[in-house]
Amino acid sequence: MLVPCLLLNTGKFLFLMMAVDLDLGNYERFLDLMLTRENNITTGKIYQSVLEKERRGDYLGKTVQVVPHITDAIKNHIESVATIPVDGQEGPADVCVIELGGTVGDIESMPFIEALRQLSFSVGPDNFCLIHVSLVPVLGVVGEQKTKPTQHSVRELRALGLTPHLLACRSAQPILDNTKEKLSQFCHVPAGNILNVHDVPNIWHVPLLLRNQNAHLSILKQLNLLRIAAAPDLRDWTNLAATHDNLTNSVKIAMVGKYVGLTDSYLSVVKALLHACIACSLKPSIDWIAASDLEDESSKLTPEAHAAAWETLRKASCVLVPGGFGDRGVKGMILAAKYARENKVPYFGICLGMQISVIEFARSVLGWEKANSTEFDDATPNPVVIFMPEGSKTHMGSTMRLGSRKTLFQTADCITSRMYHKSAYVDERHRHRYEVNPESIGAFEEAGLKFVGKDETGNRMEILELPSHPFYVGVQFHPEFKSRPRRPSPVFLGFILAATGQLNLYLEKQQNGS
Repeated sequence: MLVPCLLLNTGKFLFLMMAVDLDLGNYERFLDLMLTRENNITTGKIYQSVLEKERRGDYLGKTVQVVPHITDAIKNHIESVATIPVDGQEGPADVCVIELGGTVGDIESMPFIEALRQLSFSVGPDNFCLIHVSLVPVLGVVGEQKTKPTQHSVRELRALGLTPHLLACRSAQPILDNTKEKLSQFCHVPAGNILNVHDVPNIWHVPLLLRNQNAHLSILKQLNLLRIAAAPDLRDWTNLAATHDNLTNSVKIAMVGKYVGLTDSYLSVVKALLHACIACSLKPSIDWIAASDLEDESSKLTPEAHAAAWETLRKASCVLVPGGFGDRGVKGMILAAKYARENKVPYFGICLGMQISVIEFARSVLGWEKANSTEFDDATPNPVVIFMPEGSKTHMGSTMRLGSRKTLFQTADCITSRMYHKSAYVDERHRHRYEVNPESIGAFEEAGLKFVGKDETGNRMEILELPSHPFYVGVQFHPEFKSRPRRPSPVFLGFILAATGQLNLYLEKQQNGS
């Protein structure tokens, strides 16, 4: 997945992901790119486009089949997007990097594999390079590196008409020479094209690991690009990896969420915290707290979990409440926001986390005891958060406010504006349906809660701050989506600086230009 990091100097690249999930964000973060919805293909998108064509009569009454109609739709999408660069340069991209997620043999990926088989035939061997990612496990007792899973997956892939040019083998420890020879013999791949991606101290070592195995040369040779390619410049990655390895101090971050049982649900947030912490020469120490464990009901049903959750929250240097949907755990999030507000602990609410801080403030400060979001209680007498779609108000599908939108700062004299270098506005990505009720804003601001960022209409509240608090910030957008390893999100950086008592000094230096 990270091989393209080595090819940045060879020309312009386009990235196209098919049926993938978290890797889309990994590409953006590692390569500092801004991808669009067109760079992601899903089965639903393809089938919808084919059905729409059939309804319009584009197929002239022919029977619509997986082959050729579905596979043609996949190829057409690839070819239409493949010439559009995403790195800001002009002109068509030189190389289109495609990732096909899933596992070889899955029924869901069969049309995509067939489409790639046809594509490889039509573009020719010099314009197609297939890298197959596989696991080389080790049996605990014996300690032998087993090649059978890779042998079988390659055999399955070849039976479907695709022969890998390179193997990227994941393993806990470096692959032994005899293991590589066996893979080469039975998978019909040259030993020099078998890449070992073993476990490393941190993920930023992976591009260096692949560079040291000449992965870039193998790919460029297959694509006949060796003559025009420059050597990869990975000095920044080397410094970044070394910096992370040498970090000793850490900061405790309480992550109060709904999906803490599957931490990958918050992967973008975790990565943004990592970027900000490294900028502060710190390691993030994230303490995961299930929001429901903080609730009063939990003290009776699961007293040990309740006590442990509160002890963890009290030991944290800062509190972060990320996004989510539904009412499960909301009471616990409100209690976490109240704890952070009353005890002057840095608080950062993202999307739902911002709405939680509004509900808590309404109940505790304004005295609106039944204040709520209409997402959780549509009969609340004080709807401080309401459904504000840009489209239909009766259908849930396609009603999210998505994409990068402008947020205009209402004042330059606030923490968030200063962290964004007093820009007049910021462009951040959104993903939500519910927003702060604009009819309640007057009461909140009179009580001290300021909405320092709004959309271009002035009706959508984007950023809130509590001036009397060291750092109490909520944002309706998702700043984690634009955070990068060498360019952390400003609001995440401010959050970590506040947690370590460095925010005021940082802002003073920024103001003085030092």
